[in-house]
Amino acid sequence: MKNNVIGLVFAGLWASASVATKIGLISAQPLVIANIRFFIAGFLMFLGAHVLQKYRLPHRTEWLPLLIYGLLNVTIYLGLYILSMRELSAGVGSLTVALNPLMISVLSAFWLKRPVKKTEWLGLFLGLAGVAIVVYPLMQNSYVTANGLILMFFSLLSYSVGTVYYSSQTWQLPNLAINAWQVLLGGVCLLPFTFGLSDFSQQHYDHNFWVSVLWLVFVSIAAVQMWLYLLKIDPVKAALWLYLCPTFGFIYAKLIMDEPVTIYTVVGTLIVILGLYIGQKKNK
Repeated sequence: MKNNVIGLVFAGLWASASVATKIGLISAQPLVIANIRFFIAGFLMFLGAHVLQKYRLPHRTEWLPLLIYGLLNVTIYLGLYILSMRELSAGVGSLTVALNPLMISVLSAFWLKRPVKKTEWLGLFLGLAGVAIVVYPLMQNSYVTANGLILMFFSLLSYSVGTVYYSSQTWQLPNLAINAWQVLLGGVCLLPFTFGLSDFSQQHYDHNFWVSVLWLVFVSIAAVQMWLYLLKIDPVKAALWLYLCPTFGFIYAKLIMDEPVTIYTVVGTLIVILGLYIGQKKNK
């Protein structure tokens, strides 16, 4: 029961990041939002891990895995994610995240050097087909662009690789310390891109910006702690909670951003969930 509650709350929080991001993008540059989020969240988790809990600092051999995980899970994944959200609706952002279990399954197969099952390929195909059905009418109304979808694909690919990498390591640090350092290191690695790609004349530190950043900080701390906890128990079952992200995401997008929900949205989302079920059934 405890794990189920954690998984449910995680899915609800994770899906909310798309709407929070869209709110921030009304007033601010995407990578500025990302970097300020990372440094606030990382600093708070650093205080919690090493000042309040008095956990040890990483050993010399632990810095490289933390850096690699931070690059994959923060710099590349969230950097590309927030850039893609300039050109995607909040609902589509949540829907595409739901493809991660399928990508994780396929990447895990290559990592473990086992054949990819037919059900995994079928699940991935259905997932992509479902997303295509959802985004088709939205592309006609400029809610979605091809460039946004490409950026989101590489974002999710990095996240999936990061998940497989995290699960393959033997971590001795507590989750809070791992999360603090991967966010801080990932944020530092993102800085050159933030200064190089951002138009600071268009940056406004108003209500939209701070609501977005502070909520995303909360997601970075609370949701990722839950994700790391679920991953340590069972990475495949952890990925199953991403099934719920599309449902939460489209509810948030409709209620908060007034984004359209059509028959294409419903049918495409159901196909994505069917693909997730088929692709993960054997593993479950």
